[in-house]
Amino acid sequence: MIIDKETRRVTDTEPAEPRLKTIQCLDSQGLHRMAYCEWGDPANPRVLVCVHGLSRQGRDFDTLAAAMSDVYRVVCPDVVGRGRSDWLTDPMGYSIPAYVADMVSLLARLDASTVHWVGTSMGGLIGLALAALPGSPVSRLVLNDVGPTIEPASLQRIGAYLGQPAHWASEDEAADALWAISPGFGAHTREQWLALTRPQMAPDDSGVGFKPHYDPAIALPLRQITPEMARSGEAALWQGYDRLRCPTLLLRGAQSDLLSATTAQAMTLRGPKARLVELAGVGHAPTLVQPDQVAAVREFLLE
Repeated sequence: MIIDKETRRVTDTEPAEPRLKTIQCLDSQGLHRMAYCEWGDPANPRVLVCVHGLSRQGRDFDTLAAAMSDVYRVVCPDVVGRGRSDWLTDPMGYSIPAYVADMVSLLARLDASTVHWVGTSMGGLIGLALAALPGSPVSRLVLNDVGPTIEPASLQRIGAYLGQPAHWASEDEAADALWAISPGFGAHTREQWLALTRPQMAPDDSGVGFKPHYDPAIALPLRQITPEMARSGEAALWQGYDRLRCPTLLLRGAQSDLLSATTAQAMTLRGPKARLVELAGVGHAPTLVQPDQVAAVREFLLE
């Protein structure tokens, strides 16, 4: 996908391969490796960080990164426990504060005075928490179908499959299985869906099939959330949101079961008073693969 520099229209093209890098981060048991993909000129001081959802990985952003790499150095990490990053010894380390600490280490490596941030679902919560910190380098923020209030029904839906054993004999079988739990992603061609599926596959222990490319233990902290913990976390997220001072774009799938229309509207009235763009025919969460989604992000980041 490329953007015509005069018309800013998005057109399809075959994305180039990114550079794969790693960084060491600190956790309660020692050090772990976080992998990230980098697109564009590595010396470009304009940096865009794109962070994925709960059970996904950084290659979800291949289309967006390829479209933005003419302007930015685009960095797409695999949050610890996902993709090519290490798994944690202590699964209770799979938490937003710990992910924020890892991203601070990443930003130090990138040596950028300011960054723009695109976060899908969990990646948006990480970006929100980071942008709310005093002295944060995040100067422009895109929250993709997530806000301080998360609907309980969506957590129940995600919890029903997250961390469950899965085995796929082929790429097509994996694509079909992942599509069955991802209808909220909206319409995709088979080629688009296979491109999103391949990085989600890892060789299984038998060596003849595939399994999900994440640590099943990432589900443990989610299953231990009590109603009291959920209310406390929601209050903390709203406090963080109200501290935001950077321009903020809120994308919402019109059929989202995670980000309600009521929460999205509240986000346009308080804190940074986010600009809201609703995407028809999509639930949770837009994949930022379709041209209109890429164009919305690009227009906001470059205006």
